[in-house]
Amino acid sequence: MRLFSLRRRPWRAPQVSEHVLAPHPSVAPPLDPQFRPLASANARFRTMAQESGAAEEVVIAIERDGGQVGLHRTVVQPPGPGTERTNLRHLERLVKMLLWQWGGWRVWICGPQELGERIRQAYSPDGTRAFDAEFMGMVYGQPFTVEVASLSKAPEPAESRTAVGGHLDGCRIGFDAGASDHKVAAVVDGEPVFSEEVIWHPKDEDNADYHREHIRGALRRAASHMPRVDAIGVSSAGVYVDNRVRVASLFRGIPRDAFEEKVAGIYLDLAAEIGSVPVEVRNDGDVTALAGAVTLEAGNVLGIAMGSSEAAGYVDGQGRITGWLNELAFAPLDMDPEAPEDEWSGDRGCGVQYLSQVGAIRLAESAGLDLALGDSPAEKLKMLQVLHSNNHRVAELVYESLGAYLGYAIAHYADFYEIDHVLTLGRVTSGQGGQVMREWAERVLKVEFPRLAERVTIHLPDDYSRRVGQAVAAASLPEII
Repeated sequence: MRLFSLRRRPWRAPQVSEHVLAPHPSVAPPLDPQFRPLASANARFRTMAQESGAAEEVVIAIERDGGQVGLHRTVVQPPGPGTERTNLRHLERLVKMLLWQWGGWRVWICGPQELGERIRQAYSPDGTRAFDAEFMGMVYGQPFTVEVASLSKAPEPAESRTAVGGHLDGCRIGFDAGASDHKVAAVVDGEPVFSEEVIWHPKDEDNADYHREHIRGALRRAASHMPRVDAIGVSSAGVYVDNRVRVASLFRGIPRDAFEEKVAGIYLDLAAEIGSVPVEVRNDGDVTALAGAVTLEAGNVLGIAMGSSEAAGYVDGQGRITGWLNELAFAPLDMDPEAPEDEWSGDRGCGVQYLSQVGAIRLAESAGLDLALGDSPAEKLKMLQVLHSNNHRVAELVYESLGAYLGYAIAHYADFYEIDHVLTLGRVTSGQGGQVMREWAERVLKVEFPRLAERVTIHLPDDYSRRVGQAVAAASLPEII
């Protein structure tokens, strides 16, 4: 094991606008002193705009499936020396956050025309946000567009939400598919009678039979522990419409023609082999939030699952799932211009690099911990957890840094979600590291965002629930008719 040696990100002098928008955090992650939380940057920008005395209003509207439209209002600084770049940076990060929160194929920028045109260019095929535009177009089956309009032409909001899950009757299977392991639970009248975790490597496989056999085997093993199967619920990373896979990193190695034949309906096909029973497939983040809402008997729950990636989901004050995309792994959290890059989208400072095993391993290895004996990210994380359980100081610093990230992330998400409870799940929170993360997240909120700290409670379930709670919650998704 190498001695601890902190290797910071390569430093470069920031542009004036980057310095203005990226304040140094009061509770800095010990292993990432260059972290510049977007929550603080947005708050500073709004203050600057209001103090100018001539702030200009901007409405961002985003349309997704079924003609649903979400609206977000913000302000920008009046035109003048140095404000063009800061306005654009603020608005670009805001649009990206809203896209990955709500999902959508059409964006309206209602306000200053020049800013709208710059956002349109960023989301063009040759623009900096081309990945996001292509992804959204693929999810919703529509060409992605950005429309520039005046404030008076802003569309009206149109939202619909559904109540789902919380069903405990009968003999149920819950399956949770992550990028490094999958979990299954057999649940009888709300009580788990069998559960298991199996490591797999789905992203590296270009043969869909690999995925099908893993899922088939898990479902059958769970079924063997019950007298019958009445319903099957699935929690799976990715985007799902009508219980079919639209986009998921789990299957990104599968060629497109094979994807449509063998992957798009994979959960429906394999569930049908078990029997003609109700099936419900939901994004793993929504299932995280649902697990919290059922356990807490409360609403306004943001679930954050820190596993192979960052998954998120939300249940509103009436206990309803919103139907939003909630793919916060792609949403920005860090304004540092040298923030780590997401390998898939190519953007910097996105959630996956901060609230997942990717972030944990990045911090550990940058601080000099040799995790090379681990053959997979999941095994590297296990090595880190063993070191932490043996009071290794660098491992402790990793979890302190992850906790600081979590605190600033919660503050950022609170600008977009009505949050009373945050439920944290996933392999990264297993063991004592999860408690360290919660303590540091609470410290961030108390020091930087005291009003939010009074309202929001961070929940850390027991170790078993952190790992397999999503599979048990997934079992409650379908209603037995």
